[in-house]
Amino acid sequence: MQLFSTFENQPGLEMAISTLEKHGIKKEDIFAVPLDNRQEERKVFDTLHRSDGTSLIDIGMALATAFSVVGASIGFKLSWGPIYWGLIGAFIGFVIGFAIRLLTEVVLKKKKRLLKGKQSEVILIIDCKESQSELVENILWSHFALGVAKVKNT
Repeated sequence: MQLFSTFENQPGLEMAISTLEKHGIKKEDIFAVPLDNRQEERKVFDTLHRSDGTSLIDIGMALATAFSVVGASIGFKLSWGPIYWGLIGAFIGFVIGFAIRLLTEVVLKKKKRLLKGKQSEVILIIDCKESQSELVENILWSHFALGVAKVKNT
């Protein structure tokens, strides 16, 4: 049976490995693989195949609506009329809202675009007998594993 678990690179991982060795798991049956974390920055603009769930046009649409209403209202008194001034107001509101949202995403939320939360830095693979699997799983959980999975050998 194989058990897979993920850990942060911390002393809990080393303690889990030493505890497994004390309970009869051979050193040759324990395999640790460190992961490389993302080095490049996350992209602000979405593509067709990848989206981060944030919208850059939400504030722009709200401001476009508000500015178009104001522009159309004022347009009754101006020479071009309410339709043109409503469209001009909508365009100006959208540009202002898009600029605000882009500024907040690029400058203020730069750290948010990095990978959030705890990152799995090491994958630990343990070969053991099926009778030892519960013991190994409990040891991994007690040493702060982020996740544990069992695979039976056939």
